[in-house]
Amino acid sequence: MTQDRPLPGAREAAQAWESLFRAQVALMRRFQADDVWGDVSIREYDVLFTLSTCPGGSARLRDLAENSLLTQPSLSRLVERLEADGLVTRDPVPGDGRGVAVTLTARGRSVQREVGRRHAESIRRYVGGALDADELAALRALTDKLRAGQAGIA
Repeated sequence: MTQDRPLPGAREAAQAWESLFRAQVALMRRFQADDVWGDVSIREYDVLFTLSTCPGGSARLRDLAENSLLTQPSLSRLVERLEADGLVTRDPVPGDGRGVAVTLTARGRSVQREVGRRHAESIRRYVGGALDADELAALRALTDKLRAGQAGIA
């Protein structure tokens, strides 16, 4: 990462991080307590949502793990439960003896959309209720920039 400006002090960076982290934790607690999830957990919904953003609703298990807070073994067990519930399928990746592709089923896509609509309303209430449109745009720009600065870190 090229630096065109001096690094801020450790204290300022740590305070900003703590504030961002604590806001995220507070929001996640509210989201988890919401009665929007139906028969899926918030973690299962996260996998369904992530798959819904992938081309063809499919991704390698290792790619899902990279975009999740779960370890690959935990994610594998979660995906097994989603498959047993008919929300995803797991198939070998052609030409890769160890690769597993996870794909949304029609039922999985339907559940994701239904739960997603309710969750989006919660986000609107909790996040949109605290920030106006300009602040939301600034927050997104800042978090996108922060995330882009971490590219290449596994």
